[in-house]
Amino acid sequence: MTHLRRCVELAAQALTVGDEPFGSVLVAADGTVLFEDHNHVASGDHTRHPEFELARWSAARLTPEERAAATVYTSGEHCPMCAAAHGWVGLGRIVYVSSSRQLAAWLTELGVPAPPVRTLPINDVVPGVVVEGPVPGLDDEVRELHRRFHARA
Repeated sequence: MTHLRRCVELAAQALTVGDEPFGSVLVAADGTVLFEDHNHVASGDHTRHPEFELARWSAARLTPEERAAATVYTSGEHCPMCAAAHGWVGLGRIVYVSSSRQLAAWLTELGVPAPPVRTLPINDVVPGVVVEGPVPGLDDEVRELHRRFHARA
C-alpha cells in the first residue's frame, strides 16, 4: 500500500500544478523505487501520462529482465496508449488504485465529456501482463482529486 499511497501523493502534486491527477511509481523486484512521475498533459501533449514516461524511462535504463521483474504502481488503470507502451517495453506487473470503469463513472457524474480514446481494460491491450486492481482503500481520495480538477474547469 506504500507505493499506491505515493501514487496518490503524485496525483495530488499534478493537481497542484494544474494538471490532471494521475501518478505512477516504478519499483524493482527488490522493492527499490526506480522512477516516479505524475501527469504532464497540461503542456498540451496528451501523451505525457506517467505510465508512458515510466515505460520510456525503463526502456532506456533497464535490461529486459529488470523490466519484466519490475512492478508499476499507479493511481489509475492504464489507458490503451500506456498499456501498449508497458507491453512493448516488457514491464511486469501493474497494480492500480482506481479502474478506468470507476473513472468513467466519476467523470460522467461530473458532466465531463468522454475522452477521445476509448478506455479498455489493460488485459484487452496486453493480454499477458499480471494486473491487480482496483485496490480498495484509496479510491475515494483519487475520486476527490478528479472532482477538484474538474471543478476548476
